[in-house]
Amino acid sequence: MASTYLPLTGQTPTNNKIFTFSAWLKRSALGYNTIMSWEDTSNSSNNFRIAFRSDDVLQILDYASATVMDYKTTQVFRDTSAFYNIVVAVDTTNATANDRTKLWVNGESVSSFGTQTTYSLNDSTQGQQSGYDCVIGSINSSYYFNGSMAHIHFIDGTVYDASAFGETDATTGIWKPKTAPSVTYGTNGFFLKFENSGAFGTDSSGNSNTFTVNGTMTQTIDTPSNVFATANALDNNSNSTYSNGNTTVATGASEYAHTSTTLGASSGKYYCEVKYISGAGGARIGVAGKTATSSTDGLNGGNYEIYYENNGNLDVEGTLTSSWGSTYTTGDIIGIGLDLDNNKIYFSKNGTWQNSADPSAGTGGETISSASSTTAGVYFFSISDNTSSGVLTVSYNFGNGYFGTTAVSSAENPDDGIGIFEHTPPTGYKALCTKSINAQEYD
Repeated sequence: MASTYLPLTGQTPTNNKIFTFSAWLKRSALGYNTIMSWEDTSNSSNNFRIAFRSDDVLQILDYASATVMDYKTTQVFRDTSAFYNIVVAVDTTNATANDRTKLWVNGESVSSFGTQTTYSLNDSTQGQQSGYDCVIGSINSSYYFNGSMAHIHFIDGTVYDASAFGETDATTGIWKPKTAPSVTYGTNGFFLKFENSGAFGTDSSGNSNTFTVNGTMTQTIDTPSNVFATANALDNNSNSTYSNGNTTVATGASEYAHTSTTLGASSGKYYCEVKYISGAGGARIGVAGKTATSSTDGLNGGNYEIYYENNGNLDVEGTLTSSWGSTYTTGDIIGIGLDLDNNKIYFSKNGTWQNSADPSAGTGGETISSASSTTAGVYFFSISDNTSSGVLTVSYNFGNGYFGTTAVSSAENPDDGIGIFEHTPPTGYKALCTKSINAQEYD
């Protein structure tokens, strides 16, 4: 949603003292990201906001020429691999000052704050005021939310706790969404599912409080119930940049840059696609392994790298094979078949497996270190530019069905039906996502 936001204008004020907000969201970029705000269209200094600040703490702020209410968490929110459920409830009529603003994260009540300036009794908030806009994803057309959002609820006039919107999975113990919560939305309430790719702002609460979409939104099958891998912005050289939900990566221009994925695996068979967008030589696409005791093995010169280079060479854990496969250039799609049950890796170019390999049959392919041994604990999909000058730009498709903001044209699915790819995944290979990892590693 970077540089994209959804405003709702022209609401009639109802109850500006009591409301509840809930959203599921996955961060792509750290720093100041606005989740939602109310903005005074005639005075930008007057607003209510829920946002991650530049230091990655979560803030709930009500400001009307001066601070009316201000809550800042002590914990930081820097996980870009998973969804957070953020629930905020406001009731300025509550007799207990500290209970006039409440916060839950993933079902857990947050009771300790680094800053806690409470509402006065019966304060009118900056929410639902006449001449104010409700905005998802920005404040004053800036500080945009960079990431993914799902199931946004606003409740007008009623306080609900987090259990109205989520519950603990009895098997995994993970907080998961209630897809049809039993709540009363009130006059200005809304429910944004984002299920209609042609009308992302559609309100499903029954109130027809439909938002306008400003910018470009891309629908994703990456959801709180099934999280897909993305490039890991926390596991890279500092000058790399990330976009499109951390599926597009541009490496730093003056360093040997790399980036690996947020999810990895130690067993099972996985497939992903990487589209080579641009780069001044030195492109390397493949996987990197990390041991249980080191965060850097396999990255930037470690022992467990396996890369298919754009000049056709293959680097398997430091052993280089020249002219191993076809060269690749702008627009080419490199497929990676990672078989951690048999310790093999396969590469394709535009759907053709290199060196006459056939991952579906288990023939050919390159032998790699065992991911289940003490040497390489987990393998991650990875890219590296292998040069100290020039920028390598690629777009991953981990099964979301997009390269950047462009949908794949053929929509091929793995055997389990989870994931959408440009080329047909090998038999038995799955997308790198939580459902498929759980099925392959723990069933």
